[in-house]
Parts: sequence; C-alpha cells; structure tokens
Amino acid sequence: MAFHVRGAVLPDGEVRDLWLVGDRVTYEPVADAETISDGGFVVPGLVDAHCHLGIAYGAKPIESLDQARELAAIDREAGVLALRDAGSPYPYPELDDEPGIPRLARAGRHVAPPRRYLRDIGIEVAAEDVAATVTAQAKAGTGWVKIVGDWIDRGVGDLAPSWDAATMTAAVEAAHAAGARAAVHTFSEEGVEIMVRAGIDSVEHGTGLSLDLIDEMARRGTALVPTMINIRTFGSIAEQARGKFAGYADHMIALRDRFPSVVRAAHEAGVPIYIGTDAGGGIQHGLQAEEMLIMQEAGIPAADIIASASWKAREWLSFPGLVEGGLADLVVYEADPRADLRVVRAPQRIVLRGRVVR
Repeated sequence: MAFHVRGAVLPDGEVRDLWLVGDRVTYEPVADAETISDGGFVVPGLVDAHCHLGIAYGAKPIESLDQARELAAIDREAGVLALRDAGSPYPYPELDDEPGIPRLARAGRHVAPPRRYLRDIGIEVAAEDVAATVTAQAKAGTGWVKIVGDWIDRGVGDLAPSWDAATMTAAVEAAHAAGARAAVHTFSEEGVEIMVRAGIDSVEHGTGLSLDLIDEMARRGTALVPTMINIRTFGSIAEQARGKFAGYADHMIALRDRFPSVVRAAHEAGVPIYIGTDAGGGIQHGLQAEEMLIMQEAGIPAADIIASASWKAREWLSFPGLVEGGLADLVVYEADPRADLRVVRAPQRIVLRGRVVR
C-alpha cells in the first residue's frame, strides 16, 4: 500500500505532493496511492533527543519490554517518531526495528561514579575502570555512550565532577575509539568545562555553561540538549536537600534561574541545540511540545525550535527527513508551527515507518 500526502512541506514550506512507499519517501507520483492528508503543514517526525525508555517514572528500571513499548507509544502519539535514549539500565535491542516503535538511537547504561548517582540506574565504577566500562557500553548501545560528569558529592556538600579531568578525558577518548559518540550529564560549572574541553559530543542539561565555554562549544560543534522541562524541577530538588546541603540547594536554584539566558546565549553563538525532555525518571513521556514551548519562552525563535526538534535532529541522528528516498516519518499540523508553535500540541496526522498512526 502506498500513501499520498499533499501540504506545505517543511523546512522550505513549499506546497507539494509526496508519496510514501513502504518506509521510504518519493516525489515521483505513484498510481493508485491512497491520499491520507491534503492540506496543512507537513513536518518530518519529531525527535526527543534525550529520553529514557528503560527508566520508569520514579527513577527505577523498567521490568519488561512491554513497559518500554508503552512509553514509546506515548511519545509516538505526540508525533515524536525518533528517540535518543540517553542511557538505560534495561537493554531492549529487540525494539530497534519494531514497526510501531519510533526510530531509536541508544546509549548503553550510564557510566557513573560509585554511590553518587541514581540507585540501580548506572554502572558505578572507580576512576581506573571508567575507560574500559565506556568501551563496553559503546557495544551495548547503537552509537552513543552516556557519561555522568557530575553529581552531588556529600562530602563537599555540593555538585562536584565525577572523577578527575584526566579520567573523564580518557572516557571520551575511549568512546570515540569504540566508534561511539559520547554524551555527558552535567549540571556544574566545573564538570561541563572538563567535558567540553575533553571533546564530548553532546552536553546534556549544561546548566553550568559559561559564555566562554559556549563559544568553545560553537567552535567545536558540540551539541547542547537543554532539557529545560527537567531544569524546572530544580526547585523541588533543592528544597528536599536544603536541610542537609544548603549550599547545594542554593546552587541548584541559581543554576535554574540563569538557565534560560544560558540557552539563549548558546543559540546566539551558533551552538547546535536539539530538543529533549529527559522523559523517564522524573519527567513523563509525551511532553516534547511542552519542552519546545519552554524553549520559546527562553527567547529561541519558533522556526529554529521546530528545526531543532525535527529535521536538524534527524540529520544529527542519521534518520533522513522528507527528502527523496528519506524515511517515511511525518506529522501534519493544521497551521504553520514556525508562526504558532502551539500547534505542535495537536498533530492532525502521524505516519511512522510508512504506517498511519492516526
């Protein structure tokens, strides 16, 4: 069965016809194709560039493939048709090519310092074992490794890097030697500086970024995935910790409050920014539209947000968009999301892997 779609196709917005044959897009007419959408704005399927299908809400590992399927379905129904799982304690390679599952780019388990990360989520290793563990986790994923660059150090009473700079630099080098790109979880100023200068491929969260470091990221082409919906939870995290770690609590609040200006500065400097929710753990799935709208509140133009959530993110993850021979993943909106980003909350038509979702 072949499908026909007509509408204003982004990124250029030109009204055109496209045909979906199996899992591929063509601009060559196909006889007897069924028209499934005529009008509106056609967007390559959205991407959640930072989520966790293997972590259930409440920061605990999922227990079955069916749980992962259920979480993926929530994202799919929101028009999110590709996911980068930024670390999972539960392996699910069986879902990589399953028809109803969004495209997947997966990291293995988080590589974390001992007793300084979420319980049962990461592989906790001492400095001397970090590089070897990164190498092993590169094989467990599909091109990505996740490194925990900092977390609260109870002895210090505040955020602190996970290991020394030499160890974290060696971790990035090990990932690259294994043919994987490396993503880093980082909140602190010191942790993010170490990892950017070590050559990390993407900064997750990045609340501690300075203007000088933003310029360095732009020079290197280092990506930023801000997960702003997650940063808004820093207030509750701070209040839970305030009784024992007042300095840490104040630090987290300060990081939260300055973060919109950090993201805006990164955008203005030309840092590649992609849209991710950090769903799994403390954030529910299906909130990509809300993350996009928070980005707009931070001062990022709607046209750049939809690009970062769609065709630019797909290119970054090697999931081609609506080009000749590209992948048959699309979302149709009634109005132009570049003019009114709120329409991303209400997709009219969703097609994943050449199959109509709704």
